[in-house]
Amino acid sequence: MSNALRTAALLALTLGASGPASAWDATLAAGVTRESTEVLRLALQQDFQRSWWQSSSGRLTGYWDAGYTYWFGDKSASNHSLSFAPVFVYEFAGERVRPYVEAGIGVALFESTEHESHDLGSSFQFEDRLGFGLRFAGQEIGVRAIHYSNAGIKQPNDGAETYTLHYRTAF
Repeated sequence: MSNALRTAALLALTLGASGPASAWDATLAAGVTRESTEVLRLALQQDFQRSWWQSSSGRLTGYWDAGYTYWFGDKSASNHSLSFAPVFVYEFAGERVRPYVEAGIGVALFESTEHESHDLGSSFQFEDRLGFGLRFAGQEIGVRAIHYSNAGIKQPNDGAETYTLHYRTAF
């Protein structure tokens, strides 16, 4: 995973050196699957520009996420996927650092239905995610788990999971 982490760190520093905040953010994530396939993910986000249930302890908000993931490893040939998801975020109150938790369900398209020793059954997959992290100074760092499954639309439906560290910044 050292090559993936070096590439992710270099891209994160490049993204972090960009100009003033805007309506779009970029996220770079690096991680692994249960069977040691490495993943690199580059995504764009746009905030909902709304929040609900604001209180002194935090608020519910969210963003649209469109991503590209490159899957590579010793046990499988490379794979590519595109995904799109609405993601809901509960952001806890804080002056400089705001912890958050997130959850979302979206869709993904895989180039190949073969992944490690699994058969995804179809190129179309649902993408379920859970994550947590910290927001500070227009940036974010966090941990995320994403599960892919076709929900039994086509058999087999072996599914796949990724576990990543991510960095998000405005550009």
